[in-house]
Amino acid sequence: MRGIAALVVVFDHSSYVFLAEFRRELMPEFSTSRYGIMVFFLVSGYVIPASLERRGCVRTFWIGRLFRVYPLWAAVVGATLVLDRWGLAEVRDYAGHSALGTAVAHLTLLQELLATPGLLLVLWTLSYEMAFYLLTVALFSVGLHERSAATAGTLSALAAVSVAVGWALPASALSAALGTDRVVAVAAVALVAAVGCACARAPVVRVSGAVLGGVLALALVAFNGTVPPWEGLVILALMFLGTAVRRAEQGGRARRAAVAAALLVVVCAVGSAYGYGDSVHVTRRGWILGFLLAVATFGAGLAWRRRHTPRWLAGLGTVSYSLYLVHPVLLAVVVATHGRERPDSLVRTAAFYAVLLPVSVPTHRAIEAPAQSWGRRLAHRVRAP
Repeated sequence: MRGIAALVVVFDHSSYVFLAEFRRELMPEFSTSRYGIMVFFLVSGYVIPASLERRGCVRTFWIGRLFRVYPLWAAVVGATLVLDRWGLAEVRDYAGHSALGTAVAHLTLLQELLATPGLLLVLWTLSYEMAFYLLTVALFSVGLHERSAATAGTLSALAAVSVAVGWALPASALSAALGTDRVVAVAAVALVAAVGCACARAPVVRVSGAVLGGVLALALVAFNGTVPPWEGLVILALMFLGTAVRRAEQGGRARRAAVAAALLVVVCAVGSAYGYGDSVHVTRRGWILGFLLAVATFGAGLAWRRRHTPRWLAGLGTVSYSLYLVHPVLLAVVVATHGRERPDSLVRTAAFYAVLLPVSVPTHRAIEAPAQSWGRRLAHRVRAP
């Protein structure tokens, strides 16, 4: 499913360049970007908390996440800055943002929730992944990690209520009120303190740090995101729904709770999107269809998970993170050197995939795989008794 989601996101972004006319007709009916990222979020919810619970140690969990996410992120961000320096790619305009604040916001991975434009468009989803990590650690540390279904239902209900009562905060409300650099500084210090304390051995310090991280995540998603608060809450609800579905494999009450949570999340998400209406990024019709198809795709994946997976599809899943992070760099090079293509061209789209797929394999083997191996060795050394 990760491989499928990555290819759909690549199509969505490459269509800006190679299939602009087709994109204008498709997006109001079906948001391919929302479809792809919602599948990613569901899979993350299914997998990430299981990783923490299997280890039983917050310290090794954060080490695993650090070596999983940051090495390729650093390589891609560094390559983008170098290409921009050479005139082979164009980064976003950061006028009005301090260089230090922009760098710190990116290092936290929370830049999307800190009113700082991402160096690459796809980085915004990593901000919600980081918020989910913080909430997962918080729930685990206070012993509420098995309440995934209740957490998903609560978050989705809050999203629906926020739309029903007309809670319409401007984008990045905290940063607008307090100043972006100030919010970035506070969030960075809170994040370091939360992760550091959550990894401590003293129970009081560990729980306090984890709770601080959870509060930080909820505050930023609800009050400082660039998407409407309801959508940020739906994203978190969807991820916890993935966790609840994994617990449902135990059967019994867990299965009933997961079914109830799934119904509540779907109803609240669709109702929130419909009640909120169209936005500058996507129509409610396109958002709803993308969301529902993502849930259906996840369900189909669960139904087929014990069957043989084709080797090529498993391979796509293995390199999906590379596909996701590398393709914006290639697109930026194409736009900087050739401009946006007109008219629509399936041939150029196919050529882009033909270049991207071979490039993503060595980036996985040379950067992702070794980094994960180093992370596992380090986690083994520091694992708590």
